[in-house]
Amino acid sequence: MTIRKYKLDKEELEIEKAFEKGEYKSVKNLDKEIARFQKLAKAHGNKVKRVNLRMTSWDYEKAQEKALMEGLPYQTFLASVLHKYLSGQLIERKAS
Repeated sequence: MTIRKYKLDKEELEIEKAFEKGEYKSVKNLDKEIARFQKLAKAHGNKVKRVNLRMTSWDYEKAQEKALMEGLPYQTFLASVLHKYLSGQLIERKAS
């Protein structure tokens, strides 16, 4: 049994048990891999580009309404929707 200073949630406990059973293995050169992923995250997250976008008044107003409901500035909301779509996290719903 592992003694820790913090409480793990259900998912974390499942991962810990799987690791202890040998279902997961630590990566080789862990420090190098951590540094590599930190570098990738910095390169990906820090470069913000500006874009101009033309849209209909209806789309613009709907985006502002949805952003307000989410508690976000509409530009942040639009960037989030676009990011989710491009990364496959936003899936088009078929009309019923």
